[in-house]
This record gives sequence, C-alpha cells and structure tokens, in this order.
Amino acid sequence: MNKFIQRPVLSIVISLIIIFLGIISLVKLPVTQFPSISPPKVNVVAEYPGANNELLIKSVVIPLERALNGTPGMKYMASDAGNDGEASIQVVFNLGTDPNQASLNVQNRVASVVNKLPPLVVREGVKISREESNMLMYVNLFSTDKKADQKFLFNYADINLLSELKRVDGVGFADILGNREYAMRIWLKPDRMLAYKISADEVMEALAQQSLEASPGKTGESSGKRSQTFEYVLKYSGRFTSKEQYENVVIRANPDGELLRLKDVADIEFGSSMYDIYSSINGKPSAAIVLKQSYGSNATQVIKDVKSKLEELKKSFPKGMDYEISYDVSTFLDASIEKVVHTLFEAFVLVAIVVFLFLGDWRSTLIPVLAVPVSLVGTFMFMQLFGITLNLITLFALVLAIGIVVDDAIVVIEAVHHKMETHHISARRAAKLAIEEVGGAIIAITFVMAAVFIPVAFMSGPVGIFYRQFSITMATSIILSGIIALTLTPALCAMILKNTHSEPKKKTPINYVVESFNKWFDKTSLRYLNVLSKIIDRRTVTFGILAIFCVGIYFLNRNVPSGFIPNEDQGMIYAIIQTPPGSSLERTNNVAEQLQKMTEDMDDVKSVSALAGYEILTEGTGSNSGTCLINLKPWNERKHSSLEIIEELEKKSKSLKGAQIEFFQPPAVPGYGAAGGFELRLLDKDGTNDYKKMEEVNKNFVEELNKRPELSSVFSFYSASFPQYMMKIDNDLAQQKGVTIDNATNTLSTLLGSNYEISFIKFGRQYKVIVQAAPQYRALPEDILKLYVKNNRDEMVPFSAFMHLEKVYGLSEITRHNMYNASEISGQAGEGYSSGEAISAIKEVAEKTLPRGYGIDWAGISKDEEGRGNEAIYIFLICLTFVYLILSAQYESFILPLIIILSLVVGICGAYLFLFLFGLENNIYAQVAMVMLIGLLGKNAVLIVEFAAKKHSEGETTFNSALEGAKVRFRPILMTSFAFIAGLLPLVFATGPGAIGNRTIGSASAGGMLIGTVFGLFVIPGLYYIFATIAEKYKFVKEEEENPLTEDFTNE
Repeated sequence: MNKFIQRPVLSIVISLIIIFLGIISLVKLPVTQFPSISPPKVNVVAEYPGANNELLIKSVVIPLERALNGTPGMKYMASDAGNDGEASIQVVFNLGTDPNQASLNVQNRVASVVNKLPPLVVREGVKISREESNMLMYVNLFSTDKKADQKFLFNYADINLLSELKRVDGVGFADILGNREYAMRIWLKPDRMLAYKISADEVMEALAQQSLEASPGKTGESSGKRSQTFEYVLKYSGRFTSKEQYENVVIRANPDGELLRLKDVADIEFGSSMYDIYSSINGKPSAAIVLKQSYGSNATQVIKDVKSKLEELKKSFPKGMDYEISYDVSTFLDASIEKVVHTLFEAFVLVAIVVFLFLGDWRSTLIPVLAVPVSLVGTFMFMQLFGITLNLITLFALVLAIGIVVDDAIVVIEAVHHKMETHHISARRAAKLAIEEVGGAIIAITFVMAAVFIPVAFMSGPVGIFYRQFSITMATSIILSGIIALTLTPALCAMILKNTHSEPKKKTPINYVVESFNKWFDKTSLRYLNVLSKIIDRRTVTFGILAIFCVGIYFLNRNVPSGFIPNEDQGMIYAIIQTPPGSSLERTNNVAEQLQKMTEDMDDVKSVSALAGYEILTEGTGSNSGTCLINLKPWNERKHSSLEIIEELEKKSKSLKGAQIEFFQPPAVPGYGAAGGFELRLLDKDGTNDYKKMEEVNKNFVEELNKRPELSSVFSFYSASFPQYMMKIDNDLAQQKGVTIDNATNTLSTLLGSNYEISFIKFGRQYKVIVQAAPQYRALPEDILKLYVKNNRDEMVPFSAFMHLEKVYGLSEITRHNMYNASEISGQAGEGYSSGEAISAIKEVAEKTLPRGYGIDWAGISKDEEGRGNEAIYIFLICLTFVYLILSAQYESFILPLIIILSLVVGICGAYLFLFLFGLENNIYAQVAMVMLIGLLGKNAVLIVEFAAKKHSEGETTFNSALEGAKVRFRPILMTSFAFIAGLLPLVFATGPGAIGNRTIGSASAGGMLIGTVFGLFVIPGLYYIFATIAEKYKFVKEEEENPLTEDFTNE
C-alpha cells in the first residue's frame, strides 16, 4: 500500500486511465428509459376478405392456435378476430427467449397447418413478424391545403416517407395507421347488370382475361440453322393502369359490332382500397405514422436520426404540407435523464459541503471531490462490458453511489487527520500510518458492499433484470472506489494535506462557522459517550430497542402499499372512445372531433391527434371505436400533472352524449402492455361459446370490481350486442330455381364483401383492382334481397326468391386468451392503493363472484407482477446470508457478524417509516434502496466492530473495547452518513418527469440511513458487548487468530 504514497504519479496515471476508458464507453452506451424487460412477442396475422369474426375463429384462429400452443418458451398467447376479415394471434414468450429463435419456431408451426386453412386465406398469405414492442414515436403528416385529403396524405406518406424511415438504423417497424392505399374501384350497378343479364362472375372473368401481363418473346432469335438479320424483343403493354382503360373493358360483344363495356354497368374511379380509419390532428386530416424501435438500439439516437431524416424529406414536401410529432418516447426519457444528471451534480455539491463542515479545510474537501468522479466515470467501462444500458435504474445507482464512494475517501482523510493531530507528524508519514490502520476496514467495507449486490445479479425475470443492472452498476462503482481509496486518496493526502493542527486558525467567518460546529460536535460526542457507557452492558435496553423496531417493521409493512413500477407522468394521455354497437365510422369520427376540440382549449395541452376506427389498447380496428392521443406541454410549462388533467377531462367529457370515453396514461414501462394500470382477462372455460352469457358475467364482474376501494375506473368494452343478420337460404327452393349455394354466396361476397383478383403497378407500388356494388345498392339489410344471381339456365334470380334474413346479435371482435374465449378488462389501482393490492383485490372478487366455468388470467406487466409474489423477501434474505458469511470469514467467528446483521433492523424500519410518511409505495425502487441499505448500514457497523475487535485483541476488556470503538468511529460514521443523506436530498424533493421514482428511492434510502445511523450508534456497541462476551467462550482453535483477516494484509 505504501508504494502508492511513495509514487503519486503512478496513482494519478491509474486514475486517468480509468477515466479515459470510462469516457470512451460512455459515448457508446445505448440510452433507454428502462432496461429492456418487455418479453419477446411474435405476431401471426391472417386475412380472410369478407369473413366475419366467428368464421375467422372457426376456420383460421383455432387451427393456428392448436399448432402454436406450447411453442418452446411460450408464456401465453392472445388472439383476436374482427369483422373486417383480419385475425391476429400474438404469442408472448418468457423473458430471455431469443426473439429470432422464437419467431422461427412460430414460423415452422404455422407452416405445418397452412394447408388446412381456407384457400382465400392462403392466397392473402399468413404474415409472421417479430413484434417490436418499444413505441418510438407517432408522426402526423398533415396539410393546410384544402385539396389534400386523407387519401392523398396516406399515399404521399406511403410512397415518399415510409420507405425512407424504414431504412433509418434502429427503426424496427414503421407503418401508417389504417389503409387508404390507392386502388382502382369498380362500383357495380346491380340494376344495369339485371337489364343486360350480366353476373358478377362475368365481370371478374372479363377483367382477368383482358387486363394481364404477357411475355411474347423475341423475333429473329438465333436458332443455329441460318443467320438472322435482326433480333427484336416483343413487348406487351401489360395490365391496365388508368381509369379509361378499365372503363373500356369489353364484357359482351356481338359479331355485328355491338359492344357492352364495363362503364355501361359500373362506375370506375381511382380511389382507396379501404375506408377504415379517419385520422386527424388539431382538426386537420392527417396520416398517422407509427414507428417502433428495433431490439437493442439506442432510443435517443434513433429518434435524432428520424427527426433529421424528416427535416431532410420536408424540403421536398408539396406546398402547405407539414408534420408534427405527437408522441416521442425521448421527451420523457431525455427529461427524466437530464433530471437525474442534475441530481448527480446537486448531490455532488451537497456532499462537498458536508465534508467541508466536518473536515474544516478546503484541502481535505478537495480530495473526495477529485476521487469521486474517477470511480463514477470508471463504472461506465464495466457497464459496457456487461451489456448494461444507460437508463433510469443505472443512473439512480450512480446517484446513490456518490454517497458511498465519498465514504471511502472520508474514512482515509479522517484517519490521516487523526494521526497528524495525535502524533504531530507530516502528512506523508500520517498517510502511511493511517492506511495501515484503516486499510483493512476499507477492504472489508468494499467486500461487504459488493457482496450485497452480487447475489442479486443472478435473479431472473423482469424484476431480476432491474436488480441486475442496478446491482452491477453499484458493485463496480464500489469496488472501483475501494481501489481508489487505497491508491489515489492516500497519494493525494500526502501531496495536498498540511499539518496545521498545532497552528492557530485564522479568524475568518467560514472558520468561525466550522469551529463553532466542531465545538458543538465535541459536546454532542461527550454526551453520546455518557449515555452509551450507561447502556452498553444492559442487554434489556439493547434488545428492547431492537424489539421496538421489529414491531415497527411488521406494522409499517402492512400499511405501506406494495407495487411494481410506478406510473409516471409521461406528458401524454390516451383517450379511448367507444360508441354504441353498430355505430358507423362517421359517427365515431364525429365524437372524436368533438373531444379533440374540447381538449385543444385546455392550457396544458400541446396538440391532440384523433383516430376514428382504431383502438390503441388492443391495436384493434372497428367502426365503433376511436382513440385520441393528447400530447401535453413540457413539465416546466404546465401547472397540472397528467392525473389532474385526466380528472378534468373526465368531468368535461361527460357532456359528450352517446359515447363511453376512458382516459389513461401510457404504460409505465414502454412495450409492456398498452396502458398503465392492470390488464385482466376473464376466461370462459366452459367452451359453450355462449357470448350472451359471457357478456352478463363480464358486466357483473366489472360492477363488483368497481365497488372495491382498491380499484378505480375498471372498464371493459366487451359487448355481444352488435346487430347482425343471419342469412337463411332454403336449399330446396334454390335448387329448383337452378341456383347453387356456392354460386349465391360467391355473388354476395363480390357485391357486398368486395373482391379483387388482379392488381397493377403504378408509382412503383402494387395496387389492387377492387370490384364491389356501389354503396347506394347495399345501404340497408333489405337491399340485399333485391340483388340478383344468375342461374344455370341464364336467368337472373332475385335473392328474395330463396333467402330471408334473421336479426341476431354478436360480438364486433372476438378475443381469446390461451385458447379460451376471453374479455379484456382494464383499470387502475384506487387512490392510495398500489398495483399489488389491486391484484389481490381482483383475485378475491373473482373467487367470490365468478360462476363455475369462468376464470381469470393476466396479461402484460400484470402477468409478471402476479407471478412474482414475495420475490423481494427472498432476495433480501439471500443478500443477508451472503453478507453474514463474508463477515464470518473476515472476523473468524460465526457470532460477531450477528451484530452487523441485527443492527440492520433499525435502518429497514426507517426506510418503511419514510415511505409511510410520504405516502409512497414499496415498489421496485424502494426494494432496490433497501438492498443497498444492507450494504451501507453494514459498513457503519463494520467500522465500529472492526476497531473494537482490534482493541479487544490488544487486551482491552469487552466493555472498554466497545466504548472505544464507538468513540473513535463516531465522527467518520456521522460524517459519511450525513454526506450520503445530503446527496439524496435532491431525490427526496424531486418534481417533474420521473418524480415518483426519484422520491421513492430517495426517501427509502434517506429514511433508512438517518434512523439507521442515529439509533445504530447506540445499538451496535451494545450488541458488540453481548456477542463478544459469548464469542470468548466458544473458540474453534486454542490460539485462534482474532485479528480481522484484512488487517493482516495491510500490516505485512
């Protein structure tokens, strides 16, 4: 150790290398909001044009589900089928499954059943894609030009923006919501077709035979027989691409020159392929582009690249066109990370002030200020090695590490001062002696602190990843700080400090403050020793204090709500609109526009984009659902939090009649479910498929849930009351009229469901040719009976001759969960309750109220939280055991470490007390803080016990050793603890983005530290007295080495 004091340049070079490597790593570290803990998901999408949801479930979803069930690593699967002919199955895998392997397994399983699916589905293709769950941003493309409608905007974005954005590195998924793709629309007129006796099949046939691609070959191609003069390639113009060409398609022709063209029986326009979503921003039509982040990319960087790409593309926009970013993960991310960086800086300054107060001269204060950055910056190097990202969790670890890292430096400086004062020697000699004395303690502290975090790093599951990233960051900065304290700090002490203890102090105001503080501190110190000498040997007092704290923990634990990850104010609110079953898209759009106008006027709102026909919770489509994305102003520009704004919106939206509107926040962890709160599924395990009964059970269940105080705004959009008609075909009558059921349903599927057989290429894109009856011929259910089908005798037969309609009710979208029919229920924990309590309340209600054959299951983040149970307690116990074993080895005794373990009770109680007082929940942040307290408070106890054990081995009585240990370590312990608490203050009083997380981790650590230190100073010497007396009686070896293990290293 002394080498480093002799060779200060070596120490400085080591530190500079650490800093240099740290900075290089810092530049490369990816920045995310949280560690990536959302499980890998694979989506399977199948399209069946014109099919309703029950048909999709029967013919497509069930065969696929049976094949996919039990894919290796699968956690659960959810499927849904809408009435728009699209079914999707999402397979969610356990965390840690390789996403590429997962999607390969899904692909193989789908391939094994594709041949069992209906031919139309096979023609459309079953799409399998790896879901990129991390939402990056929503971009709205809009135009002030009145002529630019949604169709134009959609296609402009599709042709000019999408392909560019998809190429930006780190964008995993880019798409425009809805489908307004160009298409050639052929609107048939059934009355004209009847007059000319033309069937829908004949129209399709004429199109297929006349609009086609041909490859005629070449003339004069060499044949090796005789020399040709020229070779010509023959070309054919190919498929029709213009409206005029399609109008002139010949449907029937006579030898005497009469022609019946397509324009005689239909209207043709270059229109949209679907009219399924209306999207607008601040009242103007828009194209809503969704971007998601690919696995392992750096969110902040990707968003920067996307923004610069958009700026570049904007230069070529037509007049009046512009874009707005309505949601962008990086606003919350940057704001909360910037907040934590501020905190880092504030903590640093506060720590320096506390150190200055205690040490009384700027030279001593300079040393920790130089030593701290080395260990913090060095940590980045190890984060890069372990593949850890820069996120809120790891940044918190760094803020907390400041306090711990300063400790090591303070312990050394304090010891050097002590030696200079008592031995009257130079700083260099004092540094050598001091390192001999405290070197052992520092190694022990570093071991103990690192030991706390090591077992945590082996945890699994989403919580495990949080703990792992936190603990590796903490442990590396602690180990680095130990190395710095033994190399750089003593060298700096030897270089910078001067022995001024014998000289009189100059009379300056600052010195006056420091001196009066020191006088007060010495008095306090004497009072403390007075009290201590009276209670050290009184076991009842020591155990009495411990018992009070144990009881305190028990009661506080029951009163502090538990949670997982708190919902932060992210500057964004989702609103979901449900209009009554059967409402048209236009009606839903009308409600969305009213809501948009209402929210735009609020002071705290920046912009509102509305989507009618799209529902963000399930990412499903349906004409009676809509979503508004309400983008709030930055935190410092608005007066209210997002929860307060939601309350106000709920009051305002009551005036909107004829729609159910629910407001909620984005999910706490991006990509983990669609919204904040819990995600519950009610399952029908009977298999009767009685949707009406399911609706009844679901309604009662939601009513019961809403009665519980632990839950708020529980809602479910499950409804089996969508008006539908069942076609009843009389087969006998149909056969008499010469009509087959196959022919009748095919004709209907073309006239009503829209059919496309061919496509053409224009603007470098492939567009469909869609044939369908004009809207006025299919406006009402009774219009269907007026349509005609051609029989095998070339006659036109009306549908009313062999078919009638019956009104029935059904679902607009069928959702299934793990192969059972399910309804989706969402909601939040009630005011003052945590997500953990909400989950247990739901389980209780389900036990009591659900009839036989119904059960519940969880999705998203709730699934993990529900499955995790009391994991935190086990982690805690593992950490304690680990620390206990390391200390036993250090003190060569299984009894002495019990002092340190028992003294932790006080601090844990303090952490709970502060959570309780500030009304915070015991969530992942609080648990991380408590794990860290084991290390911090353990360190205080180690400092006292280490010294006392040393005195005892020199022949002092147990009583005197305990008193002596407490006396010598009183000042450094208080100093390090208050330095740490000072560093936490900015967290405890945090506001703005990410405030809840900051406050939780800050309050739990500060509370534990404050109470743990103050009461620990009384409990630890008492415990030492009790256990050292016992330890004397039980020794394994006669001449047992009593000197702490690490003391030997430093003395040799």
